[in-house]
Amino acid sequence: MTPQPTHDPSVTDRTLLTGKAYGTTRHLAARQSLYQWQTPRHDLPGLVVNELATAHHPVADVGCGNGTFVARIRAERPDLTVIPMDISPGMLADVPGAVVADIQRLPFADGVLGAVLALHMLYHVEDQDRAVRELGRVLVPGGTAVVSTNSRTDKRELEDLWRRAAGDVLGIAQGPARVQLSARFTLEDAPTVLGKVFTDVRSIPLPGVITVTDAQPVVDHLGSYEAWADQMGVPFQATVERARQRVERTIHEDGAFRITCLGGLLICTGPSGQ
Repeated sequence: MTPQPTHDPSVTDRTLLTGKAYGTTRHLAARQSLYQWQTPRHDLPGLVVNELATAHHPVADVGCGNGTFVARIRAERPDLTVIPMDISPGMLADVPGAVVADIQRLPFADGVLGAVLALHMLYHVEDQDRAVRELGRVLVPGGTAVVSTNSRTDKRELEDLWRRAAGDVLGIAQGPARVQLSARFTLEDAPTVLGKVFTDVRSIPLPGVITVTDAQPVVDHLGSYEAWADQMGVPFQATVERARQRVERTIHEDGAFRITCLGGLLICTGPSGQ
């Protein structure tokens, strides 16, 4: 039986998020880089740009991280004013024009944005309902909110790998599940949360399989959860190293280590009014 996701309150701890987790871009970059081995390769920034085809008012990328989406929008839609925002100043050092701001209290008047992006970040927000109301509040009539997250089935092979490696370290069959970030806001749950404000929520699933023939990308991904090491219930670095050994053995025996992915976009329109 697949273990239930671990809902740890530290996933929304602002001090931890702006310090250990996202004080720099290093850990986020490690998680992003794993997808270069995914088939099919989904051009997520390109899909987001496509959803902005009718936008003519300013666009805010809330929780913009290292600015990957901001750079793409600015390159392909130079007519749009794009406002990058994040709660962590450390993430914004190389993002021109960025603003430190919280999605639960957006610094905009009502109805001024043509679109707002909340990409792989709402699981870090303590009051998700308030955040979604803010997304709806700042949009012009007919504006669009573009949200993304992962399915509860996403990367199950990594969860199994972690529990087995943790079990090896602890001397038991399976160790505790690791903290799972998107468990608080999954692709399956998101339409209900977003539907409290938006009358139309369209889901675009983005399935794929990551295939690696070198253990390092997987090790880097697991290591990017270092900020939550104290919540894992197992020696963190020892478990990461044991996971490396297991991946290397799988690659030796099977030729590759494969991870099944399922993320997706949610395109939200028609704020219903709060």
